[in-house]
Amino acid sequence: HHASRLDVARAFGATDVVDSHSANTEEELVELTGGGAPYVLEAVGSQASLELAIGAVRPGGSIGYVGAPMAVDGIHPGALFMKNASLAGGVAPARIYIPELLAEVATGALDPSPVLDLRTDLDGVPDAYAAMHERRAIKAYFVAE
Repeated sequence: HHASRLDVARAFGATDVVDSHSANTEEELVELTGGGAPYVLEAVGSQASLELAIGAVRPGGSIGYVGAPMAVDGIHPGALFMKNASLAGGVAPARIYIPELLAEVATGALDPSPVLDLRTDLDGVPDAYAAMHERRAIKAYFVAE
């Protein structure tokens, strides 16, 4: 729902972008996907995003979640049951991917700047977290100098 992040999604090739704070987000997603998406990835960790994922998945579909569900108060099993949808997930295994990704960044094969858009040293960590929280930055990266 942040315009700058939606622009990044388009730059990465998203063909359809839906603002998650619009009044009819779930209906828009179901319409765009012809009855719901067969696979939905929930990566926000909030109650609203999980409910949107359940609403957007098609009958018989699957929902995956990664990261930490920090603000999820509960899952409504009836909604999953009536759709015969599955929900599975856990902590993303980022440590497995880091060596390969760092090598690609180091060689220039991967440009992280569309997402890693705020550089700081360790003294700037509190300000960097504030910038991400206030949506002045997508993701900060820290460089020990």
